[in-house]
Amino acid sequence: MSLIVQKFGGTSVATPEKIMAAARKAIRTQQQGHQVLMVVSAMGHETDHLIELAKQITDSPSAREMDMLLSTGEQVSCALMAIAIQTLGSKAISLTGAQIGIKTDSTFSKARIKSISTERMRKSLDEGNIVIAAGFQGIDEEFNITTLGRGGSDTTAVALAAVLKADTAEIYTDVDGVYTTDPRQLPEARRVKQISYDEMLELASLGAGVMHSRSIEFGKKFGVPIHVRSSFTDIPGTMIVAQPEAPNQAVCGAALVKDEARITLEGAPDKPGISHILFSRIAAKKIAVDMIVQNVGAEGRANISFTVPTEELADALAATQEVAAEVGAQRVTSDDQVAKVSVVGLGMAQQTGVAKKLFRALADAGVNIQAITTSEIKISTLVSREQASIALRAAHAAFTLEKEPADAGKAGEGTERHGTAADIVRRLQGMEGLSIDEITLDDSQARVTLHGVSNKPGIAAQLFEEISAAGIFVDMIVQSFGVAAAATISFTVPQKDFDKSLATAKKIAEKMGCTGVTSSPKLAKLSVLGVGVRTNTSVATRMFESLSAAGINLDMMSTSEVRLNIVVEGSQGKKAMETLQKAFADAL
Repeated sequence: MSLIVQKFGGTSVATPEKIMAAARKAIRTQQQGHQVLMVVSAMGHETDHLIELAKQITDSPSAREMDMLLSTGEQVSCALMAIAIQTLGSKAISLTGAQIGIKTDSTFSKARIKSISTERMRKSLDEGNIVIAAGFQGIDEEFNITTLGRGGSDTTAVALAAVLKADTAEIYTDVDGVYTTDPRQLPEARRVKQISYDEMLELASLGAGVMHSRSIEFGKKFGVPIHVRSSFTDIPGTMIVAQPEAPNQAVCGAALVKDEARITLEGAPDKPGISHILFSRIAAKKIAVDMIVQNVGAEGRANISFTVPTEELADALAATQEVAAEVGAQRVTSDDQVAKVSVVGLGMAQQTGVAKKLFRALADAGVNIQAITTSEIKISTLVSREQASIALRAAHAAFTLEKEPADAGKAGEGTERHGTAADIVRRLQGMEGLSIDEITLDDSQARVTLHGVSNKPGIAAQLFEEISAAGIFVDMIVQSFGVAAAATISFTVPQKDFDKSLATAKKIAEKMGCTGVTSSPKLAKLSVLGVGVRTNTSVATRMFESLSAAGINLDMMSTSEVRLNIVVEGSQGKKAMETLQKAFADAL
């Protein structure tokens, strides 16, 4: 018999009436011939209320007692859900995390799962019960109640679906699926039928708050189909699986992050170790860096720009100024009035012209691009905050995201389940820690860099339109923040296209009045791939530290939620690869 895991968030169980509505959904699913396991969050704002109660007693309650306190919210919800289902004439049993057998470590408030017992859940399901599990919680070796941290109930649901090999994890929320962009920003946004794990991870990192990224990481790791649905309607919702909505679709969504601030370390010595010093100092303050834009240096100096949440600007700026004085950089600049506009799609890794189309759309809308960074499935641009909404609308329209792709497949296709229950439990143990899928080396590319590019709308569009017209496939693009009204734009191309790319770039540079063109006929691009590499501050720090110790200098860098790309001189590629494999040996 098939098994469906249904997770209901706080807004979906906020009142007795909503609890009864959720109970009816579960009963209908069971009557359709499925076994049903429900995971419930605390009612409405109950967790916030419990935190406030603790604060009325002390500003520094112990983490253990806070876990004991906060876990009660989910216990109330799951007991009420069982009562509701029983009242409606069906069998149900509520279980806490401890009763289920979710064993965790003892890191209170952000515990990691060590093992999950399936015996009691299987027995209860086979007896005809709808099993209601309290989300967000487990128990450690000393029988202390622990909580799983932010997004904990989603994590519980997808982890249980993985270990029980459920057919689907249905996530019921107050929205009816995943949209091509935030419908509150653009009314023309379209609900997508299906989206890939990687695309959803990128969009989640860009502020799409439908699900916490950690749950999507679980889904990707264990091949769990995730179905995002509304608690209040029967609209089909969105499937999150391995494959995108349409195989030939270059872009699936656009996103806007407004609360960004930009910091630039200008005129830093162009030598190994600078990035390590800077980002280890930032990481020490527990600040998650978003965009990192490091471009090719000139005259022995390089600029490094990065963005952080606006509320973290003061601390990040102080750390950067300390580093500037320490390494002899020329100055530090910042801007708290910037925003990031991005497009995401698995298809852009195989299709040409995506960057050209985005840059032209922004240029036609009069939007000036301050910085660019790309990954295999994402292009992010930094723009002024006052132009953010205009930029988002232009990006969304450029790829006609309001229309369903002509080759859209049947929702839910393309997910491969793998691993035994024991294997899944074993891999769950390291899920919350640093986990690197692979480190790759691509030494088949070359680089071309334009220096002194005029920092005004339309320049990037003109450049890449001409590059595209020459039949050149561009991989990595980095535009660093313009200093003294001039920017640096670098891009990588296949080595076979190097001569043609350099000749085209020189013509464009002359036409645009650039100060010069530099190049490298052979470079090495290294990628560290793994879920959550952007938010885990130790990834960048460990990478920069190991490369610095090996005397390897970075020419270019770009980041995404699932990948960190760096470019070094081609002769150092093999050494850099060996260095990174050694640095991340424990996480591979």
